[in-house]
Amino acid sequence: MDHNRVIRDVTVRLPMASTAVEACQWTVDALARYAPATISVLLQVHDRLRCIAATGSWHVFSTVPPKAGIVGRVYASGVGATVAQVADDPDYLPLRPDVTAEICVPVLDPAGRPIGVLDLQWSDPVELGPWRETAERLANRLGARIVALGGPPAESRSEKLLRHAAAMTAAQTDWELMTAAIGAARDVSTLAAAVLVLGGRDGPRLGAPTRTPGELEHRLRAELAEAGTPALGRMIGRAHRHGAAYTLGEAGHPPTVDYAPLARAGVRTLVVVPVGPPDTGGVLLVADERLLSPDPTTVSLMELLAGQAWTCLDRLRTLAQLSEQANSDPLTGLRHTGPFGQRIATATPGRTALLAIDVDGFKSVNDTYGHQAGDRLLVGLARALQDALRQGDELFRVGGDEFVAVIEVNRPAEAVRIGERLAEAARRTGQTISVGVAVAEPRESPEATLRRADQALYTVKRTGRDAVHLAPAT
Repeated sequence: MDHNRVIRDVTVRLPMASTAVEACQWTVDALARYAPATISVLLQVHDRLRCIAATGSWHVFSTVPPKAGIVGRVYASGVGATVAQVADDPDYLPLRPDVTAEICVPVLDPAGRPIGVLDLQWSDPVELGPWRETAERLANRLGARIVALGGPPAESRSEKLLRHAAAMTAAQTDWELMTAAIGAARDVSTLAAAVLVLGGRDGPRLGAPTRTPGELEHRLRAELAEAGTPALGRMIGRAHRHGAAYTLGEAGHPPTVDYAPLARAGVRTLVVVPVGPPDTGGVLLVADERLLSPDPTTVSLMELLAGQAWTCLDRLRTLAQLSEQANSDPLTGLRHTGPFGQRIATATPGRTALLAIDVDGFKSVNDTYGHQAGDRLLVGLARALQDALRQGDELFRVGGDEFVAVIEVNRPAEAVRIGERLAEAARRTGQTISVGVAVAEPRESPEATLRRADQALYTVKRTGRDAVHLAPAT
C-alpha cells in the first residue's frame, strides 16, 4: 500500500471542501478507496461526539458520550489508540460482528486541542503501524481544514430540541421543568426571552423564571404581573381558541389589547404557543426586542417543545398526587405510618420530641353514634390539632384514633407546653385527648423513644385522661 498516495489524494481534495461536513465526508470517501475498513469521523457537537461522516458499516452510532468507547477515550485524552484485538478492550463499542482491530486518532485543531476523532476498524488482517501513521497525518490535515471553515458543524435546532426534551424528561420538580422549558425555548428559537403562563384553580400565574433571566425577560414578567390575572387569562384563551401565532416583523403596526403589556416591555417579535388543554393548560410566550420575522419552522418547534413540556409537567403532577395519596391518610389528610417512620429515623437526641396522642372515649362515640360520626370527630380533631402546632411541627395519624406529633424543642418543658396546647385545642372541639411526651435520648432508637411516649400516654389514661405526661429519662 502506497500510504503517501493515500495522504496525497485526501490532501488534494480538502482545500475544495466548503463546509466541515464536506471535509469529513471527502476524507472518509478517499480513505475508503484504499482501506477495506469501517471508517468514521466524529466531531464534538455541544456535549457529545457526533458522527459527521462514515462508510464501510451497516450501522454507526449517531452520537457517543465524550468518554464512551475507544473513540471517547481517544478524544478525552488526545492520544491515539491502536487496538490489535478489540475483544480484549473493555471500551470497544461493537458495530460489526467481524471487526478485529481498530485504530482511532484525535482530530486536532492547529493548537493541538482535540475537536473530534478519526476512527478505522478492520475485519481482515492488516499491518496497523503504517495505517496509524497515515491516520494521524490525515487527522491533522482534516482538523486544520475544519478550523479554517469555522469549526465543527453547529448543533441543529432539531438536535437542540431533542437534547432539551431529554432534560425536561429528567426534571424532578415543576420548577426544574419550567426552568428547562424556558431555557429550551430561548435556545431553540434563538429569541431573547421566554415566559410560561400556566392556568390553575386559582387563576393563571407566571411559571418559574430561569435562574439568569435577561433584561427583556425581567421586564416581560414585570409587565405581565402588573397586567394581572384577567389579562393572562385572555392570552391563554386566545392561544387555545386560535392556535399558535407569530409576528411578521413589520414595523408600524400596533399590537392587540391582549398583547399591549408585551409591547410596553419592549417586545417587537413574539411567538405565542398554547400549552396543554384549554381548561388546565397555559401559553408559552417567546419574545425579542429585535424586529424579526420568525419562520414557520420555529413556530412548529415551539409547539413541539410546548407539547413535551406539558407532557412532563402533567407526569410530575400525577406522580405528586399518587405520592400524596400513598403517604396520606385518606380520612384526615395527615401523613401516616410510612412517612412517620422516615421522620423519626432522623430524630435528634435532646431536641426531637414525640407526642403520642389518643382520643378519649372514641370507642363509645363509634358504638353510640356510628362510624360516620366517629370519622367526623377524627377529621375535626385532626384539623384542630394541626392548627395548634407551630410552623415546622408535624402531625401523623398512626392508628384508628391514635396520632403522633413530632416536634423540635430546646428542653422537655417546651414539649409539655406544646402537648398542653394540643389538649386545649381538642377541648375546644368538645373532645378530650391524652398525651404522652418523650424526648429522644442519646443512643436511643426511635422505636424506644416512641415506646416511652406510649408508656407516658398510658399513665395519663390510668390517672383520669385529658392530660399531658412527660416520660422520665432512662
